[in-house]
Amino acid sequence: MKGLILAGGSGRRLRPITHKTAKQLVPIANKPILHYVIEDLVGVGITELGIVVGDTAQEIEKSVGNGSLWDANITYIKQEKPLGLAHAVLISEPFLGKEKFVMYLGDNMFEDSLHDVVDGFEKSSTNARLLLAKVHNPQSFGVAEVDEQGAIKGLVEKPENPKSDLALVGVYLFDSTIHRAVKAIEPSNRGELEITDAIQWMIDENQNVEHRTLKGWWIDAGKKDPLLLCNELILEKIESLFLSQIGETVTLKGEIVVGENVEIIDSNIQGPIVIGSGVRIERSDIGPYVSIGDECKIEDSSVERSVIMEKSHLSGVTQLTKSVLGREVEIDGKESEVQEPTSLMLGDGTKVNLKNG
Repeated sequence: MKGLILAGGSGRRLRPITHKTAKQLVPIANKPILHYVIEDLVGVGITELGIVVGDTAQEIEKSVGNGSLWDANITYIKQEKPLGLAHAVLISEPFLGKEKFVMYLGDNMFEDSLHDVVDGFEKSSTNARLLLAKVHNPQSFGVAEVDEQGAIKGLVEKPENPKSDLALVGVYLFDSTIHRAVKAIEPSNRGELEITDAIQWMIDENQNVEHRTLKGWWIDAGKKDPLLLCNELILEKIESLFLSQIGETVTLKGEIVVGENVEIIDSNIQGPIVIGSGVRIERSDIGPYVSIGDECKIEDSSVERSVIMEKSHLSGVTQLTKSVLGREVEIDGKESEVQEPTSLMLGDGTKVNLKNG
């Protein structure tokens, strides 16, 4: 089978982070989400990968390259406008050909094994296999209606009045029938070719569409809070690794990963936490659930439950929590004697001075 990764979205829900950064490259535990997706596919033996890219194509290609890092072969497929998931399949037919394939949204992560999802599909007569997950807000997703026998009888994209709490997870398995389906449907009211409409066409044509329901968590990391939750869930799985020597003036608790050339002085580090290479931390309380990118500098600060991307600098910032900071962000809180808990989402290169009042 081949893999089709969708990485062409604009990431509007993660702005200002995504003004300069592709949402698929926002790091979770210091690794881009897209890299987790590639690892997932290669891990089940799928190494012929097509990546649908849009305006952030150059950045994604720089991060992923030709796939040699994962012993994979990467083909980039340009989508001029984000015209829907089914449109992404439509333009990818020359790459996919007649083969069965896995379509994986580049900003989705889930706990279940992909082995269990794809097992048996390639040699089966199944035309499509869908992943479903129970959600609290089904109106935000594609929703499946299942009959008494457990078969899917209807799919609706972001319905106002959902008929179930079963959302379509961002992983789909298809055979070549999907190419006829995406050509048969019309754009929705949103002006997009919806993958739910294409799958509904397959159901109406009596194609064999089956599903699996996830047992573990699933995160669409396209918004700040789900992104931070995903970061926490991945950090909970880490095991301590120290590539730098930590001095005696530092208190360490929990699982901690420390990169090369890291200097920590007079600080408390509470895991789970990942600290990149070239980081300097002084007189600070860091953690739990923090990812710190390469070459960051943090002094006289306290940070928890946050993602801090590379080359950012925090000085005198107390009670920073539930924040996502882009690259080369500078926050100065020295002029503020007492600070309330602060939650921020800042794009690359942002400079902030926290003051009383």
